[in-house]
Amino acid sequence: MTASARLWVAAYCALLTAVIVGPLAGSGYLLLRDAVSTPRSYLTDSALGLGAAAPRAVPQDALLAVLSPVVDGGILVKAILIVSLWSAGYGAAVLARRFVSATTGPQLVAATLALWNPFVAERLLQGHWSLLAGYAALPWVALAAMRLREPEVDSSVGIRSYERSHTEASLARAAGSGTDSTAETGTGRGSPGSVSEVDSARASGTSIVGRAWSGVQARRSRAGARIGAWAALVAAFAAAGLTPTGSLLAAVIGLAMIGWRKMLPAGVLWVLTCAPWLTATALGAGAEPSDPEGVSAFAARAEPWLGTLGSLAGLGGIWNAEAVPGSRTTPVAFVATMLLLGIVALGVRAVWARGHRALLVIAVVAVVVPALGATSGGIAVGEWLVVHVPGAGLLRDSQKYVALAMPAYVLCAAAACTTVLTFARRFAPTIHDGVRTGTSAVATLFIGLLILPLPDLAWGVGGEMRPVHYPAGWEEVVEHIDAPGDVAVLPAGMFRRFPYSGTAPVLDPAPRILPDDVLQTGELRVRGYAVAGEGNRARTVETALLEGAPATDLAALGVGWILIERTTPGPLGASQSTLTTTQLTYQDPDLALYRVPNPTPTDTATPTQRRISATAHLLWATLLLGALLTATLCRNPN
Repeated sequence: MTASARLWVAAYCALLTAVIVGPLAGSGYLLLRDAVSTPRSYLTDSALGLGAAAPRAVPQDALLAVLSPVVDGGILVKAILIVSLWSAGYGAAVLARRFVSATTGPQLVAATLALWNPFVAERLLQGHWSLLAGYAALPWVALAAMRLREPEVDSSVGIRSYERSHTEASLARAAGSGTDSTAETGTGRGSPGSVSEVDSARASGTSIVGRAWSGVQARRSRAGARIGAWAALVAAFAAAGLTPTGSLLAAVIGLAMIGWRKMLPAGVLWVLTCAPWLTATALGAGAEPSDPEGVSAFAARAEPWLGTLGSLAGLGGIWNAEAVPGSRTTPVAFVATMLLLGIVALGVRAVWARGHRALLVIAVVAVVVPALGATSGGIAVGEWLVVHVPGAGLLRDSQKYVALAMPAYVLCAAAACTTVLTFARRFAPTIHDGVRTGTSAVATLFIGLLILPLPDLAWGVGGEMRPVHYPAGWEEVVEHIDAPGDVAVLPAGMFRRFPYSGTAPVLDPAPRILPDDVLQTGELRVRGYAVAGEGNRARTVETALLEGAPATDLAALGVGWILIERTTPGPLGASQSTLTTTQLTYQDPDLALYRVPNPTPTDTATPTQRRISATAHLLWATLLLGALLTATLCRNPN
């Protein structure tokens, strides 16, 4: 494939990404349901995953806390999201090129399917921007794993390269020698028994030295290819590991593709990239059982005319019916799913024949298991797991694991272009004269069939995803919090509806915008279920506030500040009685900050735990950056 063709594919992926996230190009911050970006974050215990809640946003929060003093946090989140979406599309195109020998048109089909599907739309609406980083890494994990499984492919490329360069050098030397001989003899022929013998000996010696040198260079090429492939795998694991769920997704693809002989070292490297959330799980609240009610609340959901299995097969079915594009609430969802599955089905045989069966099996399992998990029996199994297995709460939102079907889907969609063209040739032999044109026509048709039934993914998923601007009072509150003590927030609850945030509920931005730890109960109300969180101390504090307990009771619980968010609805209880025993530090129409005198230090993490967690985060960052650099250098040693 030529460089210009690759550039066209990269540009197409950039165009689709721009169409999807266009509104975010303006100033402001992403604040939509679970997505919370702020001008600056702080490296609190919660950011390290050592707070009362399970470490579901590790190392994401720590990364933003470290970088946001240098680069605005809103820009960081937008940049990560944009790069993730582009990488998902371009990675799908490269996967199709390498695995099914797809030309430019089919590669564009693969990129379109990876970017323009219900999974991307629903996760954007839910605010899971960092999960999409793990989604984007899946094609790259598969590519790196296959390179390691079949190293002879890379080695042969290196050998042929060096043999070609050696041959060219030999021809150049021969041409140079001929010129010299001509100059010396005047006729181009040496005297009998002199020049010809010397030339023969010289050629023989050059050949021996050349072959030896070529062997050395080939061995270097093989070693460099192996190092580069391992580095690419580690980089993909680490990039996917921006969240624990993304890390699990990458592990499934990578370990299934790499083969038995290399599974152990690959598993060890994957565990190292998981260090931040594994240590947080062991040291913090992640090892505590989750509320079994969350299994039912977060189970996959059926969409119109599709049922749960059909919704998942079409890459939809998120648990939150409000985080769904409008087109997925109508019978159009059925049409879109049939078109998607029809395109994928046309390429299954070709992908299977090429030996990429592991990805096809993973795709089937990724659809069927979440569907089973939404049944009464599956829910019972899930409830047992979250109660008895530490960290099993990561599995409760089972629909997100349908992302594992994406690599197989994009390969099948790319292969389907050739399948359709081959079928058409049987009835129109003249197509042989225009294979490239025919492939482009089929690819264009498929792209249209994928995009048109989901028009509301464009422009921030129908305008839902747009930047917001925080009131200036937030910055004032940050400046006034100048003493230790945890922050209690009212109204009670995890979600807010601010006048500036739109109609959708959003996570309270206080934990990510304030310099001290903010106490959160973690309780969620989903589809009629009340799902309890892990924050026991936060629950005690919230109850004390709502009952009007004196400030001394809150101080004994480690509370040094109380923040009232005035422009969002929610229960306040008898908290006014508590506030009369505190000191008003700052207020404006949006916010009010009260100081609680003499809070008792109540740390949720020890200094040793913080050092261990910080070391784990540093290891993750080192692996990510070091592996990216190594993979780049091994790919282009010059």
